[in-house]
Amino acid sequence: MSREKSTFEDDLKKLQKIVEELSSGKITLGESLKKYEEGIRIAQSCSFTLGQAQRKVEQLMKKDGKLSLEKFDDPSSGTEEK
Repeated sequence: MSREKSTFEDDLKKLQKIVEELSSGKITLGESLKKYEEGIRIAQSCSFTLGQAQRKVEQLMKKDGKLSLEKFDDPSSGTEEK
């Protein structure tokens, strides 16, 4: 049985659902342990994905062999400088 590779966003949704289930107190101890184990596995995968993204961004921002950290204006944040 092959497991499809899920996206980062899908994994975050799964983690949120696991947290909600664990917080509800409506599942047994055995189920809680299984959910916790699954959550740890998903969190590690997300952490790895974020690390890869960070390294890629750092590579893209390198200029003349030096890391150039420039201000990033996110137009969706509504805090653009004028």
